[in-house]
Amino acid sequence: MHKPKPILLMTRPEAAAQRFLAKLGGAWECEAILSPLIGIDYVPEKPSLDGVRGLIFTSAHGVAALGNKADGPPLPAYVVGQNTAQAARDSGWDVRQVYQKADALVDALIATLPPAPLLHIRGMHARGDVAARLSDAGIRTIDAILYDQPELELSKAARDALVGEIPVIAPVFSPRTAALLAKNRIKAPLLVAAMSEAVAKPLLSLHITELKIAVRPESAEMTRLVTDLLKSASAWDYGPGH
Repeated sequence: MHKPKPILLMTRPEAAAQRFLAKLGGAWECEAILSPLIGIDYVPEKPSLDGVRGLIFTSAHGVAALGNKADGPPLPAYVVGQNTAQAARDSGWDVRQVYQKADALVDALIATLPPAPLLHIRGMHARGDVAARLSDAGIRTIDAILYDQPELELSKAARDALVGEIPVIAPVFSPRTAALLAKNRIKAPLLVAAMSEAVAKPLLSLHITELKIAVRPESAEMTRLVTDLLKSASAWDYGPGH
């Protein structure tokens, strides 16, 4: 019988999962299951930008939540991640600096002291205390919570895959997603690509067949790791007759 394809389990919000799949391309055949563990619910009200001297985006969801620049000069934007930076540019904001992590953004802004106040566009669940740390350092920064990230349950297809015999490759991009994934029953061979050590930590109690941790918290690095894991899983003997 024909050996089934490895399963690629995408637990990101659907739009982000689709972007990742597009970047992955068709280098390795797999069966993709999209089952977000975190939803994105945008707040309809937008904050006033009167008097704001700059924006901080730590997620592309924040850019989408704020929307496109209105009339007038674009505000400077300080962002985390290349995807976030591109989304901010596409929305008309003046991207000044791009950082790999929120900690690096905070350190750099404290060192350069940009004009304030700044507005940090973020979700209900956020890590790093960006606004508080900058304000404590003398750079007045206001939190603008423009979306929520409710927990979601895995779909039946995803749950079935995790207790089956076919290898499951799971790219995991945040510690919260990792913690939610770890709550599920897992019997299948599980190959994990984690965005960072902090992302990998909640998954260490699971029986993981192979774990790769990104050297840099970037989408391109995660694409490379997932490609490697798909290649590895495709070479195994599994499925009918094994």
